[in-house]
Amino acid sequence: MQHEQTGQDPQRRVFHVEHNNAGNRLDREITSTLGELPRERYKELILDGHVQIDGVVVDRPAFKVEGGTKIAVEIISRDRTRPGSTGGINYAVIHEEETFLVVYKPAGMVVHPSETVRGGTLSECLAEKYPGLPTPQGEDRPGIVHRLDSETSGVLVIARTEEAGIELKRQFAKREVKKVYCAIVYGEPRFDSDWIDQPLGRGRQSERISVVPVNEGGREATTFYRTLERLGRASFVECEPRTGRTHQIRVHFEYLGHPVVGDRLYRGKRVLRLAGGKFKVERHLLHAYQLEFNHPVTGDRVHFEAPLPEDMQETLDLLRLEAGTKA
Repeated sequence: MQHEQTGQDPQRRVFHVEHNNAGNRLDREITSTLGELPRERYKELILDGHVQIDGVVVDRPAFKVEGGTKIAVEIISRDRTRPGSTGGINYAVIHEEETFLVVYKPAGMVVHPSETVRGGTLSECLAEKYPGLPTPQGEDRPGIVHRLDSETSGVLVIARTEEAGIELKRQFAKREVKKVYCAIVYGEPRFDSDWIDQPLGRGRQSERISVVPVNEGGREATTFYRTLERLGRASFVECEPRTGRTHQIRVHFEYLGHPVVGDRLYRGKRVLRLAGGKFKVERHLLHAYQLEFNHPVTGDRVHFEAPLPEDMQETLDLLRLEAGTKA
């Protein structure tokens, strides 16, 4: 599979379907190949007539693709006049002070606007409720000092003052912030706990991150993990990334041969079916569980948690039932 970004239109993506992917749904094929946006956004683009197969517009997300066909996707920005529109996805405030907020970001919510996503992002919604947020990461990212992938759920800290933004950004840069994630991964890791120390960089496919040697441009990336439960076809793990590379946990577990369940970009061809095939996972099962940092004013160490979301809990319960184990 190869895809390209054309010189004439930087928002046009073109690729050919691999022959062994014949029969895939159109929306799934685009998502797994490009991986830049959530599947729901690609569905919208298909329904709005922005996808062509061999030059013919196809507006059915469930259309079955054929091997060797050429797919062209026009990635159109969402209407920026809809800053409060979240499509039913809402964040929750966990903790609120004058200098910062701690919020829960649900899966499916994008953290900040980009060239391809406008409206309903976390930063836009926060700016609407809390006017005057600082912009330590750029004018279009009010309050944002760190981020999560759109499909990753969990806890985020938001700066409310310029001084807090500078201090929190410094703590992330200096690796003074402790981040703990939970994930459900395929198979069973060899060790109960271990370090994954593999440098990461852009692969041949620009949207994918890969293990890349330092002498070829890879950047230091380390993740510590603990295997919390072994459940046969999958395991429940806890992860502490000591660096903050893009897709770090997802790529490191793919490298181990245990990709995150539901990850369309890094899972390969694996599919986990539960409850007799009736239950399916809609997103990669990665959750930012804990966040610990120094209070930006007092310097005291503070700790916040976001409970496991419903989809991950349901998956765990079904896996435990299948494996005959208890929580």
